[in-house]
Amino acid sequence: MMASSGLSIGSLADRTGLAVSAIRYYETQGLIEPWRNSGGQRRFHRADIRRLSFIMIAQKFGFSLPEIGGLLKALPGGRTPTPQDWARISEGFRAHLDQRIETLQQLRNNLDGCIGCGCLSLPNCALYNPQDQAATKGKGPRFLMGDHSETENRS
Repeated sequence: MMASSGLSIGSLADRTGLAVSAIRYYETQGLIEPWRNSGGQRRFHRADIRRLSFIMIAQKFGFSLPEIGGLLKALPGGRTPTPQDWARISEGFRAHLDQRIETLQQLRNNLDGCIGCGCLSLPNCALYNPQDQAATKGKGPRFLMGDHSETENRS
């Protein structure tokens, strides 16, 4: 196949390991932008192989499709991203991954104790979260999200 004719959706699926339906879904989400040849068939840039690989990796890192779309907007359409393009995006990945690692470490370190959800269901909650003080900080597992109990702050 000539480079100017682009890749068929089947070729793109073979190269990326994605199902054709997944590629079509990413197209509907605006993450890739094929064109139509004179026969009306979708054609993709070779750079879409890397774009789709990037989407798969970013999803494994926990990024949502809207977040991934925002990152992809910074990449050039129709050409393979340069090392400088990837370096710029990887900076944001690092910050996101560092936050996830910190959250996972907090979860690991608190598995046998209160996770700060404000449920008052554990005997330790009377110590870590008296009168459900965590609820005043907002919804969700507040201590896991980085808040500290008042008893910790006094220590």
